[in-house]
Amino acid sequence: MASILPYIQIILSLLLIGAILLQRSEAGLGSAFGADGMNMARYSRRGFERILFIGTILIAVLFAVTAFATLFFRS
Repeated sequence: MASILPYIQIILSLLLIGAILLQRSEAGLGSAFGADGMNMARYSRRGFERILFIGTILIAVLFAVTAFATLFFRS
C-alpha cells in the first residue's frame, strides 16, 4: 500500500490542478477582498460548474487523506 500512495498523490494532484484551472475566474484580486461583494452574494453555481466545484473539494479531501496515510504507513 505504501508503494502506490505516491502515485495516487501524483494523479490526485494533477486532477486537482486541472479542476482548479477549469473553474470560472472572473473574480480579480479586488473582489477577493470584498470590492465586488454585492454582486457575488446573489450568485449560485448550477450544472457543470456545481459538479466541478464539488469535485474539486472531493479531490482536495482525497489528496489530504492520502498525504496523512503516507505519514501513517511510513512509520
